[in-house]
Amino acid sequence: MRKNGTKVAEKQLRNYWGNFRHDLHSLGTPALAFILTQMIGGLPLLPYALLHWQSDDHLRFACFLAIALSASVFKVRLPGIQATMSPNFLFILIGVIELSYPETLFLGCLGGLVQSLWQAKPRPRLMQLLFNLANLAISITAAYAVFHSHIAMSIGFRWPLLLAAASTTYFAFNTVSVSGIIAMTEGRNPVHVWKECYLWSFPYYLLGAVIAGAASAVNRLFGWQVALFVIPIVYWIYRSYQAYLRRLEAEKKHAEEIAALHLRTIEALSLAIEAKDHRTHEHLRRVQVYAVEIGRDLSVSELQLNAIRAAAMLHDIGKLAVPEHILSKPGSLTPEEFEKMKIHPVVGAEILERVRFPYPVVPIVRSHHEKWDGSGYPDGLKGEKIPIGARILSVVDCFDALTSKRPYRRAISPEEAMGALRSEIGLAYDPQVVEVIERRYLELEAMVNDAESNRKCSDVAPSADRPAAPSTGFAELPNSEEVRVTSFLSSIVSARQEAQLLFDLAQTLGNSLSLKETLSVVAVRLKELIPHDSIAFFVCQDGALLPKFVHGVDYELFTSLQIPLGQGISGWVAQNEEPIVNGDPAAETFYLGDPSRVSLLLSALTVPLRGRESVAGVLSLYHREKNFFTKDHLRMLLAASSKLGVSVENSLQYEKAQSTASTDFLTGLPNARSFCLHLEKELSRSLRAGQPLAVLMCDLNGFKKVNDNYGHLAGNKLLQEVASRLKSSCRQYDQVGRLGGDEFVFVLPQVTKEDVAELEMRLALAVQEASPEADSEAVISMSVGCAFYPHDGTSSEELLSQADRAMYESKERHYSKQEVAS
Repeated sequence: MRKNGTKVAEKQLRNYWGNFRHDLHSLGTPALAFILTQMIGGLPLLPYALLHWQSDDHLRFACFLAIALSASVFKVRLPGIQATMSPNFLFILIGVIELSYPETLFLGCLGGLVQSLWQAKPRPRLMQLLFNLANLAISITAAYAVFHSHIAMSIGFRWPLLLAAASTTYFAFNTVSVSGIIAMTEGRNPVHVWKECYLWSFPYYLLGAVIAGAASAVNRLFGWQVALFVIPIVYWIYRSYQAYLRRLEAEKKHAEEIAALHLRTIEALSLAIEAKDHRTHEHLRRVQVYAVEIGRDLSVSELQLNAIRAAAMLHDIGKLAVPEHILSKPGSLTPEEFEKMKIHPVVGAEILERVRFPYPVVPIVRSHHEKWDGSGYPDGLKGEKIPIGARILSVVDCFDALTSKRPYRRAISPEEAMGALRSEIGLAYDPQVVEVIERRYLELEAMVNDAESNRKCSDVAPSADRPAAPSTGFAELPNSEEVRVTSFLSSIVSARQEAQLLFDLAQTLGNSLSLKETLSVVAVRLKELIPHDSIAFFVCQDGALLPKFVHGVDYELFTSLQIPLGQGISGWVAQNEEPIVNGDPAAETFYLGDPSRVSLLLSALTVPLRGRESVAGVLSLYHREKNFFTKDHLRMLLAASSKLGVSVENSLQYEKAQSTASTDFLTGLPNARSFCLHLEKELSRSLRAGQPLAVLMCDLNGFKKVNDNYGHLAGNKLLQEVASRLKSSCRQYDQVGRLGGDEFVFVLPQVTKEDVAELEMRLALAVQEASPEADSEAVISMSVGCAFYPHDGTSSEELLSQADRAMYESKERHYSKQEVAS
């Protein structure tokens, strides 16, 4: 037995030395040099202490050592790193006060060794043990030297201050060196590691100094034997550590949940871009990986990294405000087209301002087309005034664009793209960012390829806990096995029909992002495959099913419904994500409790439209004949619904993003982009019909006083009231828009100079009546400038420019009259 035990010990020793040699080879040069320096400085202190051993009371030392070793097993794991902490430091401080230097060093190092080995998973390597012993030896020596320093005593340092200084010294030497080696081995910022993992514990070290001082005072009054009663205090410190760390974990979990929420928001917004351009998704993923890694290389903060991660997904969302023909134009843009393209960073920033991200995403999106020399857009920022995230994103975006195929040019090699970036150093791009991407682009490309290969599509599993379908008004649920088991002939026919249906649907769903247009075309396709007398598409919104498209019998009845989830055939299907065949359509209106509002149809085939994570809506077909629908009809409709659900979800998000991009958020009027598009349409119509057109540009006089005297909230309310009254003062087919600030613009078809005078009076009266609504004593007025087609111009730019000049002339006349009156 002894021989076998010796062999096991020898084997363990060989493993330790083998791991030690492996660690020496695997560590980087800076980390290895740091560790060796620490060992050379700290390990010799242990034999020095043994050779110069001093002990006034061996029994006292033995008791202190036993208590310290017992306390060392009360260890807690530190957040974010593979390290532990125990109350052992408390006995080191007591040793600094009560014991000799060799006793204190031996007590602290032995306690640290127990802390490292006790229930350690995995077992620490020899390199780690030696480093920990050396670090403890240096930290204890420094703390002992500070407390017993003759210089400190000679300049009048009091005993409590010396103890606090010794505790701080021990904390600094111990934690800084450990943070340094962790940062070197994990490639992190040592300051960030120290702040995240150790700074929070500094108050506990000061508390330990207080407890050690109190224990020393008690020892001197009542004898060292009283120190045995310090064990409950040690356990209390251990429990408080654990409670604090649990609270940290809870806060961390909460922060992760909030971050996950924002990431889901990011995904939802980026889907709108993906829907508009199917090539965009790969572009976003690639840009995100490059940008985040470059940010890490430049040591940006975690807050900025999160902002870069989000902005990489959302930086092009403003292109929703750019016409499709400009985005996909196979050639250079005209100056006018480029001006339209330049609005997308501003529009994107305005959209994202509503999300209220906890990190600065909006400045990055707004400034990702700024240039290092100040020649970019939209704000002409220069140098380091451009947010670091925007500087990174502009370089990465350009590199990705150059190496990707575009409608107007071929893709170039990464080496050629790097040459193009180098030529713009100091002009368009930050030299530091270009240096990092040049050094790492091969590595980053490999990371992108690995990420793409590892991506897997995950389907949302249906809930196992579903309520049974109500018997009244419903047919029995189809058995999934019965649906699959059919004759081979019908299977072949159904397969061809399903293939044709999916092909047609793929074309239909790919041709339009308008929900109404998509659903109407799908309805035509389904009519050819599955006969029905009525069709209804319901969309899930706020706990109810709302009809988005209805056609056929009982049109008015179905369009008026708002079916709660779980009610009626469609509500039950949406809640339980299961289809129903040949249900009773009369059940759709049971929730109303009105016997007069019942459908005359007798059969319903209803299937859920599953989105990415939940049911997006329900598709219901109705027929006059009872039990009309077959299992083949169900199979084909399920095949269609698998594609249609995601399309409905995309279309809803697209419509939401498109509405946000074209509407002024304050007044609800069309914004500048939407107004310009409308003006161009009206000009084309006037040109064809040979009819006049008037463009009015208006600016509020005295509005600044409202903001200055009553605040911007009052000003905003005033703008809302003015916008409402201006709109009601115009004809139904006139267009009223807000350019920005207190400027409004009108497009008035078939209006001449003779008609404008009467309209100006109505507008002036509307503005005057709006003033009291803002609770303001200041009376505002309006300066109006007019331009007429074709007399003042034939293009939107000419008419807007002339109206703008006329408005400012009117404004100057207004202020001149005020000066004369005063």
